[in-house]
Amino acid sequence: MCLLVGAGYAALQYSARAPWGTRLNYALAALRFLVVSALCYLLLGPLLTTSTTRTEKPTVVLAVDNSQSVELFTPKPVLEQATAGLAQLAATLRGKGFAVETRALTPGRTPGPDSLRFTAASTDLDQLLAGTRAAYDGRNLAAVVLLSDGIANQGRGPATADYTFPIYAVAVGDTVPKKDLRLTDLAYNRVAFSGNKFPLKAELAFEGYAGGTATVELREGPRVLETRRVALPVGRRRVKVAFQLTAPAPGKRRYEVRVVPQPGEFTALNNARPAFVEVVKGKLRVLLAGAAPHPDLKALRAALQTNDDFDLTLAVPGIAPLKAGADFDVAILHQLPAQGGLGADILAQVQAKGVPAFYIIGAQSDLAAYNRLGTGLSIQPRGAQTDAVTPLPNPGFTRFAFDEEAARRFAQYPPVAVPFADLRLGPGAEAALWQQVGRVATQRPLLVFGGPTGRRQATLLTDGGWQWRLSEAVAHDDHPEAYDRLIVRTIQLLTQNTRKKRLDAYPTQDAFGTQDDVTLAAETYNAVFERVYDQKIDLTLTSDSQRVRRFSFSNGPDGAPLHLGPLPAGRYRYLARATLGGLAQQDAGELLVQNQPLEALESKANPNLLAQLARRSGQRLYYPAQLAQLTQDLLKANYKPIISSEENLKDLIDQKWIFFLLLAFVTAEWAVRKYSGSV
Repeated sequence: MCLLVGAGYAALQYSARAPWGTRLNYALAALRFLVVSALCYLLLGPLLTTSTTRTEKPTVVLAVDNSQSVELFTPKPVLEQATAGLAQLAATLRGKGFAVETRALTPGRTPGPDSLRFTAASTDLDQLLAGTRAAYDGRNLAAVVLLSDGIANQGRGPATADYTFPIYAVAVGDTVPKKDLRLTDLAYNRVAFSGNKFPLKAELAFEGYAGGTATVELREGPRVLETRRVALPVGRRRVKVAFQLTAPAPGKRRYEVRVVPQPGEFTALNNARPAFVEVVKGKLRVLLAGAAPHPDLKALRAALQTNDDFDLTLAVPGIAPLKAGADFDVAILHQLPAQGGLGADILAQVQAKGVPAFYIIGAQSDLAAYNRLGTGLSIQPRGAQTDAVTPLPNPGFTRFAFDEEAARRFAQYPPVAVPFADLRLGPGAEAALWQQVGRVATQRPLLVFGGPTGRRQATLLTDGGWQWRLSEAVAHDDHPEAYDRLIVRTIQLLTQNTRKKRLDAYPTQDAFGTQDDVTLAAETYNAVFERVYDQKIDLTLTSDSQRVRRFSFSNGPDGAPLHLGPLPAGRYRYLARATLGGLAQQDAGELLVQNQPLEALESKANPNLLAQLARRSGQRLYYPAQLAQLTQDLLKANYKPIISSEENLKDLIDQKWIFFLLLAFVTAEWAVRKYSGSV
């Protein structure tokens, strides 16, 4: 039809006699025929189908652990063989149609494996592998060749992660342990009371010195407070050393436990650990009150009695009533407020004093009355049902830390009942523990810190904690340290500001490494010791060499600390100043930045980790001398390119070239007619 319309239009236009010749007349008629036919066809809305085919080569990523430990402890000929072998592997694979790319621990553009510099100050294998997975998501990632010594000292352990791609592991490093003495742990209370004794427990690990002795010193500055001669038994690799100190006058104190280096020791960089203790005046008076006798009360009392800094008072309605006017600094309220108003007099005294409170929810708790207390947590039960949960540390909670041993013990606790309810955190509230239901980790709170400003409060959503302490004591020779430490740290955090300082500045860690971002937190209070925010704080930081750095920041409601960035190793004194309510306030302290060459602290390679990673992905472990075999195995795996095809539909009228072609035809016709004398 379009062709007929075009032919009819051309015939009508050029059938009459014209002032030009017949051949030109036919040419002009043809142009008119083409233009009119094309316009009619375009008015029908035709579509243009385009098909694009793309072939993506299989990609092999060479993930190289370029940390310092690889170069430090791998024999030079072996490391050269490994890097040259990887370069040859890359060349062979490219010749067989593979795409080969190199990734390393350090960010930025990564050169080839034979040009890498092994300078990374720490090893995070999980970040290297997970970053590879994210970078190649949706692409034809055939396999990852991981060259490493298996020493991971940062980030999540890679052994349990699922990386979804084959891992061909190549092991380097030194599997012969070095002679070494090192302090692996230092446990102590962050707060001690003047005149009281407090323990400081160190764990000493040793390699190559079994059957001998080691000298462990407790220091305060240059002064040696106590020296212990410790036997290093044959058949063991760790011993514990305990010191008893008497807290001096109130103030911030820095102690150091140090192992005297011995001849032949590989490194002395891991022979010392600092301890920062804040000495305050007097014992903390703790009220432990329950709605009724309960095994949880005994567990709580036993946990608190492990710390000499607490003076404990027990109160149970009808059995051990609380005396009117009793004095206490913090209250643990077990199932209070209770149903039927039981223990209302105890709750009234706690509220009248305005002291911090630790609420423990149980079957007798009056949840409606609890919700009216404003603890930072709202509990709206869904009937009388309960969930059976175990505690799971919240990695984002920074007010106190859970070590790996505590997390491991938490995972072994028996499930306990918590209310099946809608749980809502209020402004400023934060969960220290989450609920784990079976093997499912949730972000439903289990232990919450919150409450109104100036009066910290905490809530534990179960009265089954006694089962945790009992099971831990059975499993660990009557040493339920994880449970006891959880309860003690909760009380210490609730009472952190009982000394009534209106400006409190403190480092977020006991010690920092030279690679760490040094951070200081600050809390400010008004005249009635209610927490206030957005206060301007001026900070002066002075190093041992008397170099002074000055900073200015505000403490926001989000609790974000002041980031000082990495600092050179040394001891720094800080002085924080602020004007609160028209009055000048200040707080002083010190922080320690240590040389912590993580890559030099562990010299023994861990090929077992690499073998486990490879096995989990269906592959095996190789050594540098076996890289030719690795190349053959990759080729035998027969990884294929991916061919993808994509079809697109477009309106033909949207093609610009058609417009310009028709315009050219119309213009040519018009120009010829004008030139030839047409009117």
